[in-house]
Amino acid sequence: MPDPGLVRHMFGRIAGRYDLLNRVLSAGVDVRWRRRTVAAAGELRGRVVVDACCGTGDLSLAFARAGARVVGVDFTPEMLRLATPKDRGPGAPLFVHGDALALPVADDAADVCSVAFGLRNTADPDAGLREMARVVRPGGRVLVLEFSQPEHRLLARAYGTYFEHVLPRVGGWISGDGEAYRYLPATVGAWPSPDELRARFEAAGLVDCGFARLTGGIACLHWGRVVRA
Repeated sequence: MPDPGLVRHMFGRIAGRYDLLNRVLSAGVDVRWRRRTVAAAGELRGRVVVDACCGTGDLSLAFARAGARVVGVDFTPEMLRLATPKDRGPGAPLFVHGDALALPVADDAADVCSVAFGLRNTADPDAGLREMARVVRPGGRVLVLEFSQPEHRLLARAYGTYFEHVLPRVGGWISGDGEAYRYLPATVGAWPSPDELRARFEAAGLVDCGFARLTGGIACLHWGRVVRA
């Protein structure tokens, strides 16, 4: 599992180039993935969304623009300092410093809890899922957007070459931090398959769990519904 202190320090180092790198390295498709995540939440006007591992706030902002009241939580201050100025108008997300494994949110406070490309970076993803479920009221949804491995053999081969060789070089060149962009393919390679992650959703007590592969399986959107015994 990633060391929390090292992960926090690494994301702090690359915070200033994080948004640019997301757009460049994904050719802008990450924007579509976030839109798909927002759409999976259903009707959002007046709803409360907790966005864990919010980083520089792109998913939090997408939820807010769909009418939700949003709290974005991240444990990297440098990321939060970039998130806050993106939207200061009415309905803008509230960004707070906190750990995804101990969200500073009361039980049953939210209608949705989301995380985009962050659960993989926690020290205990299963505890992260349980914590996300804790803050969602019964009937609400947990949404996880994460990288995955394509099923198609040729796409998987091309993706593997890009992810293991091209992305670390380009990411390191733009960010000035080669270590961070070697970390990314290493953690994605070790991440559970969509079917395995669905089982872990169910082990966390979520029901009606499922997933949708995005862009040929490069990313995957997972969901589950919260119930209480």
